Amino acid sequence: MHQAFIALGSNLQNPQEQIQFALQTIANAPDIELIKSSSLYQTAPVGYDDQPDFINAVAEISTTLPPLALMRTLLKIEASQGRERPFPNAPRVIDLDLLLYDDVVMETEELTLPHPRMSGRGFVILPLAEIAPKITVGTYGYADVLAAKCDNQGVHKL
Repeated sequence: MHQAFIALGSNLQNPQEQIQFALQTIANAPDIELIKSSSLYQTAPVGYDDQPDFINAVAEISTTLPPLALMRTLLKIEASQGRERPFPNAPRVIDLDLLLYDDVVMETEELTLPHPRMSGRGFVILPLAEIAPKITVGTYGYADVLAAKCDNQGVHKL
């Protein structure tokens, strides 16, 4: 079994329900076991400001799927919940990002691990640090240390 962490985000169609539905779908997916999930966090949008705030969370899973197969499963879950990608940083029903997969470091057209932009994003690091404070985030250090540097990003635990 492999340990992986997934970031979840939503700001459309009752975001809290979208996150809960995605967590349940992940938990019911073949070859995946949901270990734990963080609290929900409310976050101001990043990159495109003219949209509602996001609800974010992070989940820890155990899986037998290899990284690319897991990522494709997450994309199917997004599609099943109506995810559209009209432009970068657009509002979304659900967003599922594979953050970490064991200690795997990889870069392909489909997937980069660890997630390349996670270390400085409070909406990812704060929920990650809640459930796995001593997980190492690539070469950046422990999640709890990174989280301490993200306290001014407008991320609020619900």
